[in-house]
Amino acid sequence: MKVSTALFVSAASAASIPTRQLQGLPLEHFGEVHSISIQDALDKLDLVGTNFTALPISSLFEAVGDAIHDVLDDTLGALAKPAAKPQAKPTAATASEPEEKVTTSNDDTEDTEDAQAPQTQQTQQTPQTQQTPQTQQGTTNTSNAAAATAATCSSPNIRYEWDNYSASDKTAFVEAFQCLIKAPPSGNFSPSKNRFEDFVRLHQSYSPNIHSKSTTQQTHKFLLWHRYYVWALEQVMRDECGFDRAFPWWDEKKWAGKFAQATIFTPDYFGSLPTANNGAAVCINDGKFAGLQLSLGPGMTTDNTHCLQRAVSEQVTTQTGIDSWNACMQRTSYPDFHSCVEFTFHAQGHNGVGGVMADAIASPGDPSFFMHHLFVDYALRKWQLEDAATRTTSISGCADNETCQPLTLDTLVYMGQICGADKCPDLKVRDLINTVDGHFCYRYDY
Repeated sequence: MKVSTALFVSAASAASIPTRQLQGLPLEHFGEVHSISIQDALDKLDLVGTNFTALPISSLFEAVGDAIHDVLDDTLGALAKPAAKPQAKPTAATASEPEEKVTTSNDDTEDTEDAQAPQTQQTQQTPQTQQTPQTQQGTTNTSNAAAATAATCSSPNIRYEWDNYSASDKTAFVEAFQCLIKAPPSGNFSPSKNRFEDFVRLHQSYSPNIHSKSTTQQTHKFLLWHRYYVWALEQVMRDECGFDRAFPWWDEKKWAGKFAQATIFTPDYFGSLPTANNGAAVCINDGKFAGLQLSLGPGMTTDNTHCLQRAVSEQVTTQTGIDSWNACMQRTSYPDFHSCVEFTFHAQGHNGVGGVMADAIASPGDPSFFMHHLFVDYALRKWQLEDAATRTTSISGCADNETCQPLTLDTLVYMGQICGADKCPDLKVRDLINTVDGHFCYRYDY
């Protein structure tokens, strides 16, 4: 923990003096998120030394099939009666009949369908009339995603890409962040200084367990944990700040190599994206988060006042584009896809923005973190839709980054009840794997 000292000032008076840091920290204070290049991903160097294919696959339909067999065995046992003649065994056709009733239909509609009216909780959302999905960049054919979950939520909330989001909604969204920054902490994530920092502290505390340590020490809870985490932020914005619009997302790959020109990094919204100055990050002094002071990070440090700061490297942001997207989308197993995403455009998005974002542990201190991870979740959703019948009903991989205990549908994912015990309980992977079933009810506008 970093300790600040004030010469000749009493402890009582020092506590009353607000400390503001107006200079950025040297870049090495933040480190960087472990990454690989696009070529490394194409060569699958992130899989060298791993054997994820040997891990068991946990499947929802496998569990259903086992349950049906159990019921069938119990029923046949109850019907069996002692008799002179041994009771005929059920034929193979009879025994398999219940399994034939277990369907794997793909009813999960494509996210490329026209935007529909959102749920009633979002009555004031006003997306721009320009809601025709822009041309998707990349080879993301979702035509085979016919419907993996027939019994899904009937009217999923729609997340609108930032450029399809109205100016009014954009303003309401960044003001919801401001609401959390100004609100007192819940007291459950000490030493957080405000409600926004509750989220930073949650991520900081759980970081050792939710990120891979390296390509050879991976955990595959990363994508699902962050899916839940961003959703939890949405719930708190709605419940505690009155945010009543659709939720946005950011199609980051459109801006590869030119993040500083992206329409989120403007003085109206998330503030500018400066380059480093003499090897140091630069405090953000425009936008809705101008002058924002953080107390958590870099790393695991706490009570360490520093400004929100960035240091863009467009050479790094080029790695977040369509080539890395395609390299990951062509992978067919969950742990292989997960590995690619975590170490390519996820990592390079963090490192490209730089400063606070380059710190894998306390990076949520930059509100743009959530836009970045909305893109990461979008990528997971699109990959799942390529084979929704399988990818929204089964899982495999490592549940931890030490011993690689198998990740299953029953692996628990913890969120510290940050949006309440009812909305943010500890949940199993099976509750988080599908955005239109289980605990969630949302999709993307394209």
